[in-house]
Amino acid sequence: MPNSKVIEYYRRRAAAGVGLIITEGTTVNHPASNGYPNVPQFFGDAPLAGWKKVVDAVHAEGGKIAPQLWHVGAVRRLGTEPDGSIPAYGPMEKVKDGQVLVHGMSKQDIDEVVAAFAQAAADAKAIGMDGVEIHGAHGYLVDQFFWEGSNQRSDEYGGSLANRSRFAIELIKAVRAAVGPDYPIIFRFSQWKQQDYSARLVQTPEALGEFLQPLSDAGVDIFHCSTRRFWEPEFEGSELNLAGWTRKLTGKPTITVGSVGLDGEFLQFMVNTEKVAQPASLENLLERLGNDEFDLVAVGRALLVDPDWAVKVREGREQDILPFSREALTTLV
Repeated sequence: MPNSKVIEYYRRRAAAGVGLIITEGTTVNHPASNGYPNVPQFFGDAPLAGWKKVVDAVHAEGGKIAPQLWHVGAVRRLGTEPDGSIPAYGPMEKVKDGQVLVHGMSKQDIDEVVAAFAQAAADAKAIGMDGVEIHGAHGYLVDQFFWEGSNQRSDEYGGSLANRSRFAIELIKAVRAAVGPDYPIIFRFSQWKQQDYSARLVQTPEALGEFLQPLSDAGVDIFHCSTRRFWEPEFEGSELNLAGWTRKLTGKPTITVGSVGLDGEFLQFMVNTEKVAQPASLENLLERLGNDEFDLVAVGRALLVDPDWAVKVREGREQDILPFSREALTTLV
């Protein structure tokens, strides 16, 4: 649960001019939602009380904050907290040497996870969060249903991309019902997966529109379009990135992300732990923002290492921005 260090971590960024903070991934109330050590919960009296203190601290500095609601799905490993005996849950069963590593989700399982997301969203609203983000990207549970590489179901949740989107649509509708018509819902999605960085859900703008429109209709207000490098065009024949195309096709506000403010993308730092990313020019980003290609910019690693990143950029003090190294992830600053 959030302790005093976590509260101060978020407060500092709000105080330094970050307009909207989207938290780290927080797990919903399902026994297999977590896949990693030391991941915060977004359920239970004590964790929610801790998050309420975070909300109050951010609001006191004039900031806004939304939790990222998360279920890791099939990437969970046996032995993972809080109960290591529980296998992963995902679209497809996986058994090795007679042991169930991934429990293939039944309709009841799907309904229970949908309800857990809806309850987490309702709790977020109740403690004063300014919106919620549903994590539907990067090869975690929602994305595992989207991706044909991890979903070969033969029921209504498998087959076409429209069917593979059914789980997400039901989840978004349940969250919308839980929070009401005017509460912001952000949906994060990606083409790439941690299981396959070259994966693509769709190959054309037309297919992207067909994929996104049902999610938009289900209740998404803002699409958080995750890419590894924000400046890369999503499709041939246009300079628009994924956020740009999403905005054009849905008419909804979008968030762009991907190596903002740094000269190296994150995968390099997973491979080479000694590599350091230096601050990079924001000229291209600001030009595209000014041209209304997207509406918001998400800053990841640059803001993790330097809580004053936003105010330094605003004041033209780029020379004072701190470089990023993987070591920076080991402490809260």
